[in-house]
Amino acid sequence: MTTATILSRKGVGTIALLALAALLPLAVTEPSQQNFLILILMGAQMGVAWNIVGGYAGQVSLGHAVFYGIGAYTSTMLLLTLGLTPWIGALAGGLVAAAFALAMGWPCFRLKGHYFAMATIAVAEIMQILVTNSDALEGAVGLYLPMDQSGWGVLIFLSKLPYYYVILGLLVLTVLVSWAIERSHIGYYFRAIKDEPEAARALGVSLTRYKLIALTVSAFLTAMGGSFYAQKEMFIDPGSVFATTISIKIALIAILGGVGRLTGPVLGAVILITIEEYSRTLFGSTGSGTDMIIYAAMIILVAVFSPSGVLGLLGDLHRHLGRHLPGAKPAGGETSAKEIRP
Repeated sequence: MTTATILSRKGVGTIALLALAALLPLAVTEPSQQNFLILILMGAQMGVAWNIVGGYAGQVSLGHAVFYGIGAYTSTMLLLTLGLTPWIGALAGGLVAAAFALAMGWPCFRLKGHYFAMATIAVAEIMQILVTNSDALEGAVGLYLPMDQSGWGVLIFLSKLPYYYVILGLLVLTVLVSWAIERSHIGYYFRAIKDEPEAARALGVSLTRYKLIALTVSAFLTAMGGSFYAQKEMFIDPGSVFATTISIKIALIAILGGVGRLTGPVLGAVILITIEEYSRTLFGSTGSGTDMIIYAAMIILVAVFSPSGVLGLLGDLHRHLGRHLPGAKPAGGETSAKEIRP
């Protein structure tokens, strides 16, 4: 099978999935079910954004909630104080988060491995404390979005359907950015930094520069997801957008589906959000802290049984079945050892 054929089939499959996603709300008309689909798309968008720095570049950030919160607070404050449309607020939030990522990444990227991950957690926790104690941002009280108008100009709707299409569009944008990076020379540099950093440095690749690029792009897209959250919920406070559980959830979605894979975080979001929502329905108010138990269990399961995620597990299963099917060729080539034996 030629490369062109494979790409053609992938393109057809992608178009089919997009068409299905666009038509799905027409079949799912219950508001609670539409909200469930929105939550999956939100998780997928955050996971794909995190995958740029954590999957491709191999820099495991556990503090991505800081960018999520920056996006939410920037767009909300611009709407409340200047009356700017959330469309502009989302872009502004992305730019503020990108600038913050540059300032944060420069010292943090001097650390390696789990030390970098710990540093990102510390930065997110510090930001949450600062916002909580900020009078200008209404600290622990939180911010409410005005409800005196609705429509596409203010991104406030009376039904769930418009929110679904907005987050679907944002997910498509995030996937396209990730796809473009994956196929560009920057993507190759990211993977080189992840797999063989010293070899990449020896070949002239600036590790710090490309790590900062990965973090900046990831922060921009994550902040746009935070802006959407603020518009959808119409209320934010530090606990809802800066919490450590959000950072863990963002990373886990990508890790569960398969880091370094374009569609891995999407699959991870479908699995994790489904388990999370059904457990919340099952346990109700008595299940406080259930989400953290689920996250911990999923991390253990992935680490022990499938470090490459669900997509990696499915790939291993496919290869295993392929080797044991009648008439299957060995994985190493077109002919078996028996066929070339003299």
